[in-house]
Amino acid sequence: MQKKIDPTRRSFVIAAAGVTTALTVAGATSGCQADSGADRQLRFATLAAAEDELARLAQAGELASSAVWTWARTLAHCAQSIEFSMSGYPQSKSELFQRSVGAAALGVFAWRGRMTHDLAEPIPGAPSLEAVADPAPALERLRAAILAFRAWSGPLRPHFAYGPLDKKEYELAHAMHLANHLSAFRAKS
Repeated sequence: MQKKIDPTRRSFVIAAAGVTTALTVAGATSGCQADSGADRQLRFATLAAAEDELARLAQAGELASSAVWTWARTLAHCAQSIEFSMSGYPQSKSELFQRSVGAAALGVFAWRGRMTHDLAEPIPGAPSLEAVADPAPALERLRAAILAFRAWSGPLRPHFAYGPLDKKEYELAHAMHLANHLSAFRAKS
């Protein structure tokens, strides 16, 4: 006779495995990126802090970069992420992933005050950014996305990996996302 597994226990075991995986991935990613001298390891808790750095970099004229993507493509990618928080992401991870691995990863990032992720990974299902070349429209798009997010009073859409977030949680996620990407750029001396 087979013993039935309690569904609550099963969910707990799956979630615990996801949390362990997220902590391992976040820790490994953090360790790899922390050694790079090109990563400035910026930390933003608000979009206002990110905007200050955006303005500084925009005024710099010429930028040095350790990023795979161009400055313009990076800006457009960050704008997409903020836009999708209001309109909906084109593709999402499973609800189980969002509640376990995704939520745990965001928790680790928030605890550390810094997100780390693959800076050349597009948002799943998002339109291609290959043709983005001019940074001026990309910067304006990002600034417009930030303004729209601030003014947004409607329901926010679940993040493709982290799941449902309230406005404060989303602002932190967006700020950390921007910090991670902007860390790869600096004003040329």
